[in-house]
Amino acid sequence: MSARFEEIDWRPTAMGAISLRRRRDPSSGTQVYEVKLDDDFLMSSQFTAGEIALARLALKPLPDTGLDVIVGGLGLGYTAHAALEDPRVRSLIVVEALGEVIEWHQRNLVPLGAGLTSDDRCRFLHTDFFSLAADPRGFDPDVADRRFHAIVVDIDHSPRHVLSPTHAPFYEPESLRALTRRLHPGGVFALWSNDPPDEHFNAVLAQVFHTSDAHVVEFPNPLQDRTATNTVYIAQTQPLQA
Repeated sequence: MSARFEEIDWRPTAMGAISLRRRRDPSSGTQVYEVKLDDDFLMSSQFTAGEIALARLALKPLPDTGLDVIVGGLGLGYTAHAALEDPRVRSLIVVEALGEVIEWHQRNLVPLGAGLTSDDRCRFLHTDFFSLAADPRGFDPDVADRRFHAIVVDIDHSPRHVLSPTHAPFYEPESLRALTRRLHPGGVFALWSNDPPDEHFNAVLAQVFHTSDAHVVEFPNPLQDRTATNTVYIAQTQPLQA
């Protein structure tokens, strides 16, 4: 029988102390992996419905083949893994600011690490997503001005509850308009949020994108004996006219 609780890794970083923990759920006996930044829970393998739905909803309206995708934020890898499950995806760049998180996957310390690192379509980029979003050269350091079919982001708790004040400008109209230039016509910007749909952010998306919507994803939370929700924002640029 495995230990009830184990701290697999702990590192000081510029953003705070990052830790990877594993515990055994007493009710199901399954292993639960958790990521914390200082005292703030970032992710748990017990609750992944929102992260998986983020990728699936982002890719749903896109063409039938040859999709190039950016995922901002690696975490435990559930959004990236869900994207790679779609056979239409030909390339995936995962942008992660913390090298420690990338290392967890490369060392197979997390359940999805081996699958992500062995998939030839997937590449990890160790840098700050928000800096790349503002970089006039674009997201791919090897191909300037490269466009993508989907840019999928799961970094902050929500547009209002950010991990760093430096992230806040990304959620304003000027930055999101710049982001549309990194998307193909008809391309998708998708964002995970732990908060309910935000009227202000919905209005920002409607101002910038051709279409936008907020999807509420429900999932059971046995720790609180209730149904919990995440929000997935999906915004699409103007498609090419036939």
